[in-house]
Amino acid sequence: MIRLASAALSAALLLACAASPASAQGNMLDRAKDLFGGGSQGSSTASPSPGASLASGEIADGLREALRVGTERVVGQLGTADGFNGDPEIRIPLPPSLQRVQSALRTVGMSALADDVELKLNRAAEAATPKAKELFWQAIGDMTLDDAQAIYDGPDDAATQYFRQSMSDPLKGEMRPVIDATLAEVGAIAAYDRMMGQYAQLPLVPDVKADLTDWGLEKTLDGLFHYVAREEVAIRQNPAARTTELLQRVFGGG
Repeated sequence: MIRLASAALSAALLLACAASPASAQGNMLDRAKDLFGGGSQGSSTASPSPGASLASGEIADGLREALRVGTERVVGQLGTADGFNGDPEIRIPLPPSLQRVQSALRTVGMSALADDVELKLNRAAEAATPKAKELFWQAIGDMTLDDAQAIYDGPDDAATQYFRQSMSDPLKGEMRPVIDATLAEVGAIAAYDRMMGQYAQLPLVPDVKADLTDWGLEKTLDGLFHYVAREEVAIRQNPAARTTELLQRVFGGG
């Protein structure tokens, strides 16, 4: 139990620091100390062992709070204008079949039609992303101590795997109608029809079909989990967060 407590406390504090601006890290650490009953109180002159003051319920509460901070940051980052479109790591390209259409139109100087569809596909992802926050928090609330132990005894992407396993189907169910409606609202469907109309006029081109909703949904989830995984690395490997007295006590001097 001491080993689990230490791992959970360390991870919770690291995420609290990694997911917040530098100016807010002191407040996050103070809140974490309050949550875990930490600090320098007590009459013993010996340094307390890591996790000695933590009850199992406090561990779970602190872990959930830290993960809420991290996932809220991811959703906030991606659910804004250019959260997807302006990020080369997760920008959504056209489906492979439509990339062939894009190339064919480029040869006749009409690739702007396909580029417009691509832009609107990313706009739909940005509009749908805020839906993920509530589902992330629900999954965090459902996390048990056994889940926490498996995460912190597991590989660097164990928390991301937990979220993928527990959230992928609910996320798809919640976000599919949003992506579908948003594709129409941002003009992606109309842009797609214009693109395909011009493509059909080109000589000797094969028929092409694509489901923009399915493609946009899968790539939206890929983008979300890409950054959730990055937050998890910050939980485990952020040496800069060890500069405080509390983190040095947990991890040793950095």
